Amino acid sequence: MSAEIKSHIVDLLTRALAKVAPQQPGSLISLERPKQAHHGDFSSPLAMQLARQLKRAPRQAAQALLEAMPPSEWIVPEIAGSGFINFRVHPAAKQHTATRIFAEAENYGRSDRAGGRKVMLEFVSANPTGPLHVGHGRQAALGDAIGALLESQGWRVTREYYYNDAGVQIRNLGLSVQARIREKLGVPAEFPADGYHGEYVREIAEKYLEAGNKDGENLEDVTRFAVAAIRKEQDLDLQAFGIRFDNYYLESSLYRDGRVEKTVQALIDAGKAFERDGALWLKTTDYGDDKDRVMRKSDGEYTYFVPDVAYHLTKWERGFTRAINIQGSDHHSTVTRVRAGLQAASSKWERGIPNGYPDYILHKMVTVMKSGEEMRISKRAGSYITLRELIDEVGRDAVRFFLLSRRADTEFVFDVDLAKSQSEENPVYYVQYAHARICSVLEQSRAQFADPGRLEDADLAPLTGARELALLQRLGEYPELLENATAELAPHQLVFFLRELAGEFHSYYNAERILVPEAPVRWARLALCHATRQVLRNGLSLLGVSQPEKM
Repeated sequence: MSAEIKSHIVDLLTRALAKVAPQQPGSLISLERPKQAHHGDFSSPLAMQLARQLKRAPRQAAQALLEAMPPSEWIVPEIAGSGFINFRVHPAAKQHTATRIFAEAENYGRSDRAGGRKVMLEFVSANPTGPLHVGHGRQAALGDAIGALLESQGWRVTREYYYNDAGVQIRNLGLSVQARIREKLGVPAEFPADGYHGEYVREIAEKYLEAGNKDGENLEDVTRFAVAAIRKEQDLDLQAFGIRFDNYYLESSLYRDGRVEKTVQALIDAGKAFERDGALWLKTTDYGDDKDRVMRKSDGEYTYFVPDVAYHLTKWERGFTRAINIQGSDHHSTVTRVRAGLQAASSKWERGIPNGYPDYILHKMVTVMKSGEEMRISKRAGSYITLRELIDEVGRDAVRFFLLSRRADTEFVFDVDLAKSQSEENPVYYVQYAHARICSVLEQSRAQFADPGRLEDADLAPLTGARELALLQRLGEYPELLENATAELAPHQLVFFLRELAGEFHSYYNAERILVPEAPVRWARLALCHATRQVLRNGLSLLGVSQPEKM
């Protein structure tokens, strides 16, 4: 309803402007929220912007606009201060918000704005060389929430996981497991300099022997077994986190299917490659890079961004004209190179891949704190805290909510003690408790009073108190909030909204008695609680956080 009211006010001001100053563009009209509630629900500085052109004092210009404005049943305008026009929304208009929530239920806030357009969302995409760490958890939470937001606005989302199952790191994994196998068998073995030292490597070596393999001399077989074992473990970690994917794409398939070679040839044919010092280079400077980049080294090995270009070409060829990658900030250097390669490889197509494809969300690091000290060492991974350990420590809901509570491009300190606390300082507990508290109130009502019918049919006219109207106002902002959070790929905005909504409800609950003897007032307040619970439920579900009825 907030968006509808804003649109209504803009329409009123547009009509008034056409009468008072027809030569002025409608783009002058803007609305803002007054910092103090007693100044109204919306405010416009239009009169002060027109004063000079009209050669009138701002308050006189404001008066002229008010006199030219058509009457409205929804809002009451008034002149304030040096010439602001403040708008107070009629209680009936705010009460209509609850009616709309009842009608739309779980669809409240959703729209078909994108019209079913396709979007590829790639996230996590961890190398299958070890357990998922907390940074992968941040990617997983971001990807899942952004996917849910996009779907809420009519996008057809495909979630894809890209396995980097080729290259030096995979070879080092195989060598590491092979060394542990030999160690287990009492055979002298030198551990690789860049090997993986976590306890999980020993576990894989033991499982390899338990599977009936006599030794680990076949490195290719050991590597294949290790990758499969880690992929299975990563899948279980993601299931524990409530994450699902529609597709899994293997880097190795790009080599097996000849896509890497075809991509390189396309770059050569486009005139964007050249040879120097025995290596093959890409003219990335043609696309904004600070220097050209090597694609194929003198030893014939491809550099890491070449298969990335080949992979993203498959996204475009599969019809995903919009693609979003969620990765750690350490991938910053690959953005320009991948985009340059895509534009160059498609330059001969009738419709080439545009600059800026794909979109990137690069997240910063997560620091885990417990008892005032940073947690660095994992029992299994050795050098980092795993996602599974954090989930086991504080629970899935807290991990998701906390990792989504800041902008992706800001570093985040995860306070384990706060995440486990049952207090209003714990944001996820605070929001979930608002939902559970409403459930409790509704249950008490059913126990104490005769049920007069459906809350959806309640007369909302008694909802005229300041806190009730503020809560209705907040509920009305939810659809616009979802639209903005989706457009900006910013689920933290939804987290902030839910915290503010929970705060509004807790304040209302503490200040007003819900289960009053007067049936019309009680029923209206219960209906407001019901509407609030629905919005809390809708928002939490988009974040992948549960909505407990008891706490």
